[in-house]
Amino acid sequence: MQPVDFTTLTAACSEIRANWLPSRLEQVYQRDRYTIAMALRTLKQRDWLEISWHPQAAHICIGDSPPRIPDTFTFSQQLIHQLGGLALVAIEAIAPWERVIDLQFARRPGESALYHVYAEIMGKYSNVILTDASNVIITAAHQVSQQQSSVRPIQTGQPYETPPKLTGTIPSLSESQQRWQERVSLVPGAIKRQLLKSYSGLSAALLELMLLEANITPETSTDSLNPDDWRRLFERWQEWLQALDSSKFQPVWTKDGYTVMGWGGVENVKDIQELLNRYYSNQINQQLFSQLRHQLSQKLNNILTKLRNKAQTFKTRLQQSDQADEYRQKADLLMAHLQNWQPGMKEMILADFDTNLPVAIALQPDKNAVQNAQSLYKQHQKLKRARSAVEPLLLSVQTEIEYLEQVEAAIAQIDNYQTAEDLRTLEEIREELIGQKYLEDPEYRSRSANEVPSTNFHRYLTSSGFEVLIGRNNRQNDQLTFRVAGDYDLWFHAQEIPGSHVLLRLEPGAVAEEADLQFVANLAAYYSRARQSEQVPVVYTQPKHVYKPKGAKPGIAIYKQESIVWGKPQIVISH
Repeated sequence: MQPVDFTTLTAACSEIRANWLPSRLEQVYQRDRYTIAMALRTLKQRDWLEISWHPQAAHICIGDSPPRIPDTFTFSQQLIHQLGGLALVAIEAIAPWERVIDLQFARRPGESALYHVYAEIMGKYSNVILTDASNVIITAAHQVSQQQSSVRPIQTGQPYETPPKLTGTIPSLSESQQRWQERVSLVPGAIKRQLLKSYSGLSAALLELMLLEANITPETSTDSLNPDDWRRLFERWQEWLQALDSSKFQPVWTKDGYTVMGWGGVENVKDIQELLNRYYSNQINQQLFSQLRHQLSQKLNNILTKLRNKAQTFKTRLQQSDQADEYRQKADLLMAHLQNWQPGMKEMILADFDTNLPVAIALQPDKNAVQNAQSLYKQHQKLKRARSAVEPLLLSVQTEIEYLEQVEAAIAQIDNYQTAEDLRTLEEIREELIGQKYLEDPEYRSRSANEVPSTNFHRYLTSSGFEVLIGRNNRQNDQLTFRVAGDYDLWFHAQEIPGSHVLLRLEPGAVAEEADLQFVANLAAYYSRARQSEQVPVVYTQPKHVYKPKGAKPGIAIYKQESIVWGKPQIVISH
C-alpha cells in the first residue's frame, strides 16, 4: 500500500484549505478504530473530512458519508463534546517539511484558536491528538505511555510535544544543479537510494515516478549517469519543488497507485480528495475483505468438521440399532427351544423360523435359557430406544450442516474483492453467523439487529432481455425469495446442492423461452457448490411454491411443483 508522503499531504491540505476554510464543525463520527469523519459546513457546501491514523493507510481527505449505524467509540464523542459548533479556521503544517497538520478551531473566523487537532500522518506512528489553546492534551486516538516511548509519551493532561525534528537536508528551489548533484553523488550508489539518503521529505513512490519521468531506472548507479541524465533528473526535481511552492498539483492514477505530480498517469482524477478517498477506501476494504474471508472460511471449516464427526457418530449408532430385530429374533428362537438348553452351554445353534438356516446364539453360561432370552429382549429394547433418540439428533445435525454448507458456498462465490459491495456482502454473512450464535462479536451485534440486508444482487440479462437476480448470501437469498419475488417470476436453485437463490423477473403475460430457462439454469449451477461440474440439476418453480419452514435458518427454503433443467456452469463467464 502506498503511504501518504509529504507531497501528497501538502497537496491534499492545500485543496482542503482552499475549499473548506472557514467551516463549521457539525458532527464527528468514528468509522472504525483508525478513522474519524468530521461533518463540515460552509456557506456553499457540507461534506465529511476524513482523518485516518491507520498504520499503513494514514491520510486526510474529504471522504464519503458515514454509514447509518451507531458510533460506539469514545474518541469521537470527546471530539464533538469539545469542538461541536466551533469553526475550523486554519489548517497548517506544524513546521516546514513535517507530516503533522494542525487543524485549528475557534468560536468564529478571525478569533484565536480554542482547540487544536493535530493529525500526525507518519506511517505506523500516525495519531490524532486534541489539545486546548495552551497545547495540553485533552484526548488522543492512540495514547502512548512512558513505558511504550520514553522519547515522546502522549497522554491526557500532558503538554503536546511535536515529533522529533528531521535530521536530513531539506530540499530547496534555490539549490544549484551542481551543488545538488555533488550531494547526491558524493558516495556512489543506486540513484534512488542516494536521493532518499541525501534529502528529507521524499518517498520511494515519488522518486520512482520522478526517475521514470526522467527516463532513468531507479537502480542506476550515480557513477553511470551522464550529464544529460543529471540535467533531465534535476528538471524533474525542480518541477516537484515548484509544485510544492505554488500548490499546483495534478492528481492521476498510475500503473501501481497514484501521484499528485501527474507523472506516469494512466487516468486523470477530478481532484486530490477523490483520489485519496478512492485509493485508501479500496486498499483498506481489500485488506478487511481478505482477513474477513479467511476468518469466516476457517471458522466454518472448523464447525463443519465437528458437525460431520458428530453426524458420523450418530450414523454409527443407528447402524448398531439396526441389529435390534436380530436380538428379538434370537430371543424368540431361544424361547421356542427351551427344552434344548443344558446347564453351562455357551452357544446354541437353532434353525431360523422363516429360512430354516442355522442361527448361532451366544449364551451366558451362568444364566438359564429364559434368563438368556430376557437379556436378548432387553438388548432389543435398548437399541430400539437408541434409534428413537438418535434419529432426531441426526436430523438436527444434518439440517445444521446443510445450512452451513449454504453459507460456505456463498463465501466461495465471493472469491476476490472488486467493489465495496463485496466487503458488505461478507459483513452480512458475519452478522448472520453472529445472529445464529456461531460467532461472538459484541461490537457488531448491536449494529446488525435492525439493519436491512443490502440488495447488491448479481444482475444479468437473458437473450430476451429479462432481468436475472442472484443472492450473494443467505440474507440476500431470503430477501430475494420472500420479499422481491413477484407472482409472475420464476425461482431457480441447484437441486439439493448448496447455492444461491436465483430469480428470473417476468412481467405479467411474458413467457420465458427455452434459451432463457437454460441461461438462468446455467447461472444457478455456476452460483452453487457444483460450479466445477459439467452438468448440474437445477429446479425451478413459481415463488408462491417456495416456503420457509417454521424456525428455519436464513437461506433455507423448501419447494414443490418444480421442474428440472440441467445447468451447465462451465458456460458462464463471471462478470
